[in-house]
Amino acid sequence: MAAVTVRPAVLADAPAIAAIYAHHVREGTASFDTSPRSVMETEAKIGACLAKGWPFLAAQQGGDVVGYAYATQFRDRPAYASSCENSIYVDPGHQRRGVGKALLAALLAQTEAAGFRQMIAVIGGGEAASVALHAKLGFEHAGTMRSVGRKFGRWLDTVYMQIALGVGDAAPPLKEPQ
Repeated sequence: MAAVTVRPAVLADAPAIAAIYAHHVREGTASFDTSPRSVMETEAKIGACLAKGWPFLAAQQGGDVVGYAYATQFRDRPAYASSCENSIYVDPGHQRRGVGKALLAALLAQTEAAGFRQMIAVIGGGEAASVALHAKLGFEHAGTMRSVGRKFGRWLDTVYMQIALGVGDAAPPLKEPQ
């Protein structure tokens, strides 16, 4: 089996990324979306992240995109400028093979380089594999919101996990919020 390579996503990756996300929207509870993003919406998401200097990564194996991860500012208010939220999705045929771990490790490094000091994982459905992945890479449980989503006829929790990036809150951010 070919090694997994993590690289910056490009707009040409949008069809594969949209297909991976569509599977998780239709079949899983990690996303609370109920209809998948189109390829055009995915291109816009990739472009918006890259334009702001935020990482959007693709995992490639044997020439195919098999997963992706990106980070966006946790909330749009200025005081949150140093905190980001991550999103990671892996093609179902490539899960539990180290793709998610490779993506998250690269994302942690790149978000720190982008100036973020805290990363929040908002894990829809409290997905056990996602919780385990984040814990393996040093995230700590920050809270659970009970029954805040409803999908497939059942109530779903959201688990919050958090990790400090670089010096975290031991020093002021490089740029103070306006």
